[in-house]
Amino acid sequence: MDIRNVAIIAHVDHGKTTLVDCLLKQSGTFRENQQVAERAMDSNDLERERGITILAKATSVVWKGTRINIVDTPGHADFGGEVERILSMVDGVVLLVDAAEGPLPQTKFVLGKALRLGLRPIVLINKVDRSDARAHQVHDEVFDLFAALDANDTQLDFPTLFASARQGWAATSLEAEHKDMEPLFDLILRHVPAPKVDAEPAFRMLVTTLESDPFLGRILTGRIQSGVIRPNTMLKALDGKGEKIEETRVTKLLAFRGLERQSIEQAEAGDIVAVAGFKTATVADTLGDLTVETALPAQPVDPPTLAMNFMVNDSPLAGREGDKVTTRMIRARLMREAEGNVAIRVRDTENADTYEVAGRGELQLGVLIETMRREGFELAVGRPRVLYQTDQATGQRLEPIEEVVIDVDDAYTGTVVEQISLRKGELQDMRPSGAGKTRLVFYAPSRGLIGYHGEFLTDTRGTGVMNRIFHEYGPFRGPIAGRRNGALIANAEGISVAYAMWNLEERGPMFIDPGVSVYEGMVIGEHSRGNDLEVNVLKGKQLTNIRAAGKDEAVRLTPPRKMSLEQAIAYIEEDELVEITPKSIRLRKRFLNPEDRKRARKQAQAAAAE
Repeated sequence: MDIRNVAIIAHVDHGKTTLVDCLLKQSGTFRENQQVAERAMDSNDLERERGITILAKATSVVWKGTRINIVDTPGHADFGGEVERILSMVDGVVLLVDAAEGPLPQTKFVLGKALRLGLRPIVLINKVDRSDARAHQVHDEVFDLFAALDANDTQLDFPTLFASARQGWAATSLEAEHKDMEPLFDLILRHVPAPKVDAEPAFRMLVTTLESDPFLGRILTGRIQSGVIRPNTMLKALDGKGEKIEETRVTKLLAFRGLERQSIEQAEAGDIVAVAGFKTATVADTLGDLTVETALPAQPVDPPTLAMNFMVNDSPLAGREGDKVTTRMIRARLMREAEGNVAIRVRDTENADTYEVAGRGELQLGVLIETMRREGFELAVGRPRVLYQTDQATGQRLEPIEEVVIDVDDAYTGTVVEQISLRKGELQDMRPSGAGKTRLVFYAPSRGLIGYHGEFLTDTRGTGVMNRIFHEYGPFRGPIAGRRNGALIANAEGISVAYAMWNLEERGPMFIDPGVSVYEGMVIGEHSRGNDLEVNVLKGKQLTNIRAAGKDEAVRLTPPRKMSLEQAIAYIEEDELVEITPKSIRLRKRFLNPEDRKRARKQAQAAAAE
């Protein structure tokens, strides 16, 4: 059977997963009456809740006697590590662009990677049924983007389709009949070349993704470069330098058929398969016949730009909600994550209970923490910090700079420009984008953008859209002001009392409800001034038998300020931690005892003075 391998690439939320759903339905992969979840490819709970694709997933359909392997890739820049590896596994890409929003930073990122690999994209302008669609203008913008990314002449001559994945049609022009996805299927068969395979008879395959299965163990997925593979064959794994890692028997051979992985008896060069049986081999390693001596070239991955400390939860409330609380369990889980996710690096620190986890951005690290808490882990994490580099020639300190594209109502443009300027961002471009909106492009340091998204939504009354992507390592931009307010810190362990909290309301907004467990050193609110303040939230009203002339005042509390995981991580300062358990997110001081905090402050000041 003929094979075509194609990836669907796009900016986050431009409709990739909805398009794959549509292709699966129209190719006859689902029965007419089969119940299938919307966005069937987003199988992970977090993906469904957030409406984003986090892990790349493969599926396959048969169209006119040809098997089309389709890979749905993540659209968010933080998961770019997945996209880079997937593109090395396919022979063509469908670039999806929103007919209203046009090309955005992640469109540029994924398209740049595809063009550098020599792929010839098919452009699909999606969501042309939107009321604010501007399909032809977006088509011109896409051409300009290809030119800006140094596309060669054959890549610039890209075919274009207009589509509405939600309504289930694609057409060669807006005026053509809106029927089904047949034009896209036919274009993939015509435009995407069949897989290039080596004539060499020996089996070779580059591993592009890794996952673990409770029954099969480690499952390695990739595209077969040459030869044939069958279950029970003896294979070996080579690292990037061509050195042997292990030799093992293939226990199971799986291929993607529709939404399911099915066990198969044989696969040939060009097909995308999953192999079980290896215990050590990982992403970017080569699986091959016992006669193979050279490894296949692997795609280099962009470096992490942010790091956070993950540590054991040592608060007085530790162990009440989670069942995975020890250093050993946390370390094993982080190492497992780093094994399958090449964009994450885990490093031991001087403190035996603390690990440094480096990744692409706040969202990627936030997703890892959220996944761990759902698995029953308890842990504490520190404030994210950027990873600096040093210019080898000049010795100058370099920091990660991001390209930030913002679409905002004209009325809020001034506020956004002012706020990003305070964070050392530099305005690169400002132009009207229609419908009373302005598009702003900045180059801003990553450390200035940590925690800015929530403030941005408040400043723009929830109407602004901000997209960020790593741009380059640039010269250090100087100090950036942090949080201006101090914290309200509980001074004893117990249960918070409404009356005590009511008396503290003038000191600043609260983060907790009455009737919750608190402990000494826990941050329970924000002080209205710049210094930290220790307060008593356990003090109840004195009960006496003397009644006041007026009726006792009923305690009416202002609702507390509840923070999401990402907001909490962005809010804390260097001397604070976020305590994360399966049911709670609490803020706390790194040192719970006030004397220890004073000592640490003095040591920090002495070190700064030197």
